[in-house]
Amino acid sequence: MEKIKLKLIVIALAASLLTFLSQGSLAYYSTAGIAENVVTSGEIKLMIRETTDQGTAFPEEGVYIMPGDVVSKEVSIENICRHPFYLRVKIVYGIDSKELEAEDCFKLNINEKYWKESNGWYYYQGIVGVGEITPPVFSHVEIVGSKVDNSYIGKTLTLSVRAQGVQSENHPVKDNRYDLLTGWPKE
Repeated sequence: MEKIKLKLIVIALAASLLTFLSQGSLAYYSTAGIAENVVTSGEIKLMIRETTDQGTAFPEEGVYIMPGDVVSKEVSIENICRHPFYLRVKIVYGIDSKELEAEDCFKLNINEKYWKESNGWYYYQGIVGVGEITPPVFSHVEIVGSKVDNSYIGKTLTLSVRAQGVQSENHPVKDNRYDLLTGWPKE
């Protein structure tokens, strides 16, 4: 009888051990988990600054002009985000809500030391760091007297500046060709 009891105890222990091990095994095969990864991309924010040569804000309502006038208007861009970026600027000329070619009315003194033209855009030759303000794209606008005749009387000439930025972190420039960078927003 003792042998039977011993066999039963061994079988019971083996069954208990098997049950215990199989529970861990079942748990291993039936466990599920969810992992959530959040990736946030940088946001580029910039501000176009328009001032006069005295450092005052350029009037929002514009200025009254005559043919041959030279108007003080300094246009710079400020980085107001937490990331450095590359920058390009497009200058759009117009008359009474229609686009013009620059030669039709305006002459700008582009700051070619820092700004290079390519395909109608002026590319800043460097990176605009956090909180930095670029050197002016231009500092004055000449109203071309030989082009602005009596047909312009009562018309509104406009000069609009559009700026676009592309994050510079992990985005190297090759051969100082900022115009060849990828990622510029569409117009």
